[in-house]
Amino acid sequence: MKLPHTPPPWEPIFSRVIQDSKFSEFLDFGRTESSRPDRYLHWEEFRHRASPEPGGLSVEQQWAAIRMNRSSRAQVTTMNDAKGRPFSFFLTQKAFESLHEIDLHCGGGIGVAEDGIVQSQTRDRYYMDSVIEEALTSSQLEGAVVTRSEARDMIRRQRPPATDHERMVLNNYRTMRLLSDLKNQPLSMEVILRIHREVTAGTLDKPEQEGRFRFPDEDVRIEDKESGEIFHIPPPAEDLEKRMSRLCDFANEPGMTGFLHPVIRAIIIHFWIAYDHPFVDGNGRTARALFYWSMLKSGFWLAEFFSISHEILKAPKQYYRAFLYTETDGNDLNYFLNHQLQVICSSISSLRDYIRKKQAEIDSLRIHLQLKGGFNHRQLALLKHGLKHPYAGYTVVSHQTSHGVSNQTAKNDLESLVAKTLLIREKQAKAFIYTPAQNLATLLEK
Repeated sequence: MKLPHTPPPWEPIFSRVIQDSKFSEFLDFGRTESSRPDRYLHWEEFRHRASPEPGGLSVEQQWAAIRMNRSSRAQVTTMNDAKGRPFSFFLTQKAFESLHEIDLHCGGGIGVAEDGIVQSQTRDRYYMDSVIEEALTSSQLEGAVVTRSEARDMIRRQRPPATDHERMVLNNYRTMRLLSDLKNQPLSMEVILRIHREVTAGTLDKPEQEGRFRFPDEDVRIEDKESGEIFHIPPPAEDLEKRMSRLCDFANEPGMTGFLHPVIRAIIIHFWIAYDHPFVDGNGRTARALFYWSMLKSGFWLAEFFSISHEILKAPKQYYRAFLYTETDGNDLNYFLNHQLQVICSSISSLRDYIRKKQAEIDSLRIHLQLKGGFNHRQLALLKHGLKHPYAGYTVVSHQTSHGVSNQTAKNDLESLVAKTLLIREKQAKAFIYTPAQNLATLLEK
């Protein structure tokens, strides 16, 4: 990925335009282009897609018209860059639509798909699946090489991580579980450092860097691994305590020059940590964890069940480009806000599709078995998995973890399937391993 071209300064162009006869065309173009709901272009993209000389305006003049319109609508935040210049944003029509969608599904109302979450029988399983997915994909964004099956096996069996990459996934998993306890606390230095300590435990070359801000002699910069091109130099370490204190005030303040939508606040917190890069390593994972903390604190309960990292991982360059576009275009947060609003809406959509799929699979299996009361929903989920993975192994602990039940309930589930000859129980070390019967499909058909 390359550093985007810095846009030409729009103020000098505007000053020249108001002195000639094209001022009316200049204003009309700025209003028309800025009201388009389908795009919010950076100079990097606009310079290639601009129309040739509309109303006699050059590409640079067209850009100045857009930037003037955006600047006139911008709301300044309490976040400044390393030179003291504020970051700002305004809500586009598309942003309002996205926020409405998030409010409908994340805050209070329960749609058809979400109804499966509030049912006590399936809530814990969906929660576990989501937490594992976020833990895995957030780690993969930072370079961890772990498969989905390896991550699920490690967490559900509660086995020790075999590699540093697995340790990263386990740390993220534990951090996501911790957020449920932290969501009722105000953001503080202690909370930020605790989250960082959780996500980096046992993964840094220097363990003393866990849970502390970087020192002045610890050079941190974001650069292209191949070309060495520098993308971002964060603010000096000497300023971090002051900047993090201001972040905490922003996170805890109910309003910012009037009402600030909680989702916008959560996204800005995400950006703030990533921009300041207060740690030697683990900044991205900490930033995404704090996004979830802010969402949960504001009552967006569905955030516990969707994964933004899963969606970001589909197009990671767009994620990193949103940071660069903001920083290279006058600290315009709209690039990052618009990207993240799209990510959240896509995450909710993926969750709804996932729930419908899982419910349909369980219903189909129940009908196929023609056993309306013979198996509980946990056993049906295990049998479905066993049909697809005939060499899988289950333990009481893994079954207990997957469904959030007691040890005895998990044991009863498995032993009941052993009694029906659908599972085989074998002793390995000090624990029993339950594996699908070789003729499981035939047995189920009977």
